[in-house]
Amino acid sequence: MRLIIGLGNPGSRYARTRHNFGYRALESLAHAWSLAFVPGKGDYIMAVRESEDLALVKPTAFMNESGLPVKEALAHFHVTLPDMLVIFDDIDLPLGSLRFRPRGGAGGHQGMASIIYHLGSEDFPRLRLGIATDAPLRPSEEYVLEPFRSRDEPQVAQVLEQAVDGIEYYLEQGIERTMTRFNTRPAGTEIETGKDNNR
Repeated sequence: MRLIIGLGNPGSRYARTRHNFGYRALESLAHAWSLAFVPGKGDYIMAVRESEDLALVKPTAFMNESGLPVKEALAHFHVTLPDMLVIFDDIDLPLGSLRFRPRGGAGGHQGMASIIYHLGSEDFPRLRLGIATDAPLRPSEEYVLEPFRSRDEPQVAQVLEQAVDGIEYYLEQGIERTMTRFNTRPAGTEIETGKDNNR
């Protein structure tokens, strides 16, 4: 069994915010696979693709408390850390960037910090989706809780499509080949802030 987990905040108030990019990627994947979410055995909802022996999981706790629902889902499905992929937004990458990684720290992301704390490990694959634009990024706690601007939405849609393609490729080919093929950045942008190598 494998799990794909998308991070975000529950409720309509947060649905279109930048911090919910992980949710939106998971929802795009569920749509592509014609799956519906149902309540899970914990503080999360899930959509199971039995033919592939995998499940999509959305924690329904708030972002900063993501760790316990993720731990509950892992226990329910009897999944080990290498078979879990976590999708989340990253303010240190520009919108249009995807970064698959086999492991790493939280990099200031509170949802990831909660997961690492509750699991006691950083050794699990993740997909970071860049959300930085030319809008003011600070204070970051306000930026991430604002919706994408209407002019950014075409690029958002493109990223979501690329994320679905990348996840499907990852499930077939593994993390190393997926990193080579899908780790991208928009042309003409500066990506790194010095943190990427350990995230």
